[in-house]
Amino acid sequence: MSTAVEFRGGSAMIPASRDVVQGFVARLAAAGVKTADTFLDTARLVVSELVTNALRHAPGPCRLVLTLVDDGVEIAVSDTGEAFPTFLPRDPRRVGRHGLEIVTRLCDEVITKPHPTGKTVFARLPLR
Repeated sequence: MSTAVEFRGGSAMIPASRDVVQGFVARLAAAGVKTADTFLDTARLVVSELVTNALRHAPGPCRLVLTLVDDGVEIAVSDTGEAFPTFLPRDPRRVGRHGLEIVTRLCDEVITKPHPTGKTVFARLPLR
């Protein structure tokens, strides 16, 4: 089971991406796929962070793909930016810019792969 959405850019793609997650999780439930009680909220947060990063750090459109894989959902966000996401040094006074930290804490695996027109960030979120 999979779903893919192309976003042209702009801040409206952030709430729209959360709506895509909600629809996908509803499809999972209708198919009898069991998830943790917190899965929907966690998936929406991860997608929001990844799409926000694409909006802030890459020109042009982005693509969101959600795929059921074994005991998790692979979240893939492709954008046109060449720079890979990086962790910032620990700074308790820093406001914001913690998205990558949040995503890596919630997901089993987070990897970034380049492609000819940018990169894709893959995050694997466990169902339970």
